[in-house]
Amino acid sequence: MNSKDELNVGEATIKLLEQYGVDTVFGIPGVHTLEFCRGLNKSDIRHVQARNEQGAGFMADGYARASGKPGVALVISGPGVTNTLTAIGQAYADSIPVLMLSSETASYTLGKGWGCLHEVPSLTDTTAPLTAFSATAMNPEEVPGLISRAFSVFASERPRPVHIAIPIDVLEMPAGSNWQAIELPLRPVPTKKKIERACELLRSAKQPMICVGGGAWMASDAITEIAEKLGAAVIGSTAGKGIIDDSHPLSLSAGTVRGEVQQYLINADVVLAVGTELSEVDSFIETLEINGKIIRIDLDPRKMNDLYSAEVAIIGGAKTSTEAILKHLGTVYPRAETAAEVAAIRSEILDNLSESEVRHCKTLDVLRTALPVDTIVMGDICQLVYTGAFAFNVAKPKLWHYPAGYCTLGCGLPDAIGAKLALPDTPVVSFAGDGGFMFTVQELVTAAELKLGLPIILWNNEGLKQIQDDMKLRGIGLVGVTGINPDFLALAQACGCHALRIDSAQSLSDAVNAAFKADRPTLIEVMEFDAWLN
Repeated sequence: MNSKDELNVGEATIKLLEQYGVDTVFGIPGVHTLEFCRGLNKSDIRHVQARNEQGAGFMADGYARASGKPGVALVISGPGVTNTLTAIGQAYADSIPVLMLSSETASYTLGKGWGCLHEVPSLTDTTAPLTAFSATAMNPEEVPGLISRAFSVFASERPRPVHIAIPIDVLEMPAGSNWQAIELPLRPVPTKKKIERACELLRSAKQPMICVGGGAWMASDAITEIAEKLGAAVIGSTAGKGIIDDSHPLSLSAGTVRGEVQQYLINADVVLAVGTELSEVDSFIETLEINGKIIRIDLDPRKMNDLYSAEVAIIGGAKTSTEAILKHLGTVYPRAETAAEVAAIRSEILDNLSESEVRHCKTLDVLRTALPVDTIVMGDICQLVYTGAFAFNVAKPKLWHYPAGYCTLGCGLPDAIGAKLALPDTPVVSFAGDGGFMFTVQELVTAAELKLGLPIILWNNEGLKQIQDDMKLRGIGLVGVTGINPDFLALAQACGCHALRIDSAQSLSDAVNAAFKADRPTLIEVMEFDAWLN
């Protein structure tokens, strides 16, 4: 047993997290995390009780998306980890810094198959494919090194999630020496030669274009200036939305999903791709047709020669790299016709909307007017959000979140809870569909308990409509996509929330404004086929 003043590993780990700036953790306590809880009682870190560990993982993800700081999920071994793993997969796909800190069965039982409580044959092997690294601390001395390694990844590399497991017997051991946070490494700096070569290509381009992803969020100002200097259209991925103001005359928003934008990209002779994978989930086609030379800026060297090989490969932070390009670009005569071309494509997109997309846009237009300009939108996987990616304007990065990479249903509500806790003075709203909402509906209780003034826009098309549409397109009879829904208003009220159904544009606007002022979440149900949207 420890002496009265000596910290055990569970307590010391929490104290060390506090040194790295952690102020909130999300999870559900269990018998295997009691020593972590002992540490939480002695710290200023807030523990948020989710109603399922998947919700805890999404909350940590949302916290990190909104704040830029690592989110932390604290869970038990076994089912706690596997429940959280879907959210970890989302964070991995979108390069979000999330630390999953878990317990593990006793160190002397690992690999023996004794059938211990919450046993997984190899817990870290289970989580390794969806993390930057996954490791088990087999003794107290290993813990601070693993924690520092995690925060080093978050600070200097592609910030993918990390899983650290600590066996229950190790959690109870004396921590020994006083653990201290280390000074974290910086992101790599681009070489002068690479910057000069990139500038040569951009200066000589006849029709340059810029593609941006979530990794470019800190480079918003420099990218906007480069675009203006070149007269280059800017095309965002879903994660890159708002890096240049969506209303800017050179912006095609998160338009990679639209065929009109994909056809326009073919014309580029030089493409500056910043912090983007140019992945299938941003365009929903296997590969984009890019004929021009590509300048890639990314923290991940593996992105330089994947489907889209780089003519110039710049490994470095987006902000540092784009500011260096801006400084060395010199005199360039901007392409004068780009703004008119962009305006024509925007108009063409609106002319080509489907009937459902027209209804989405009517709703989104009302919401855009009603929501404060700095509102953070946490989007679930639903058709309203698919349309919003190109049709809902945001002025800055990190105001629109739609995790298209892993594309898992159920993220919207818990992501919004995490975002609101990270930035309590910033308005946050969740957009969700009726199918996805049911995956994590229990987190309404968490949001109500926290008294969050959170509007939840529930787009109800009475089924898994995207899959219905896909089945119809392929001539497949509907299978498993038309199940009944609960009474969402009664369900939300039973969870301690306000709830109402919309019957007009004005009622939607009024409901959103009232929801921000409420002392609990408000479920705002919008029925896709109501008369006011026709």
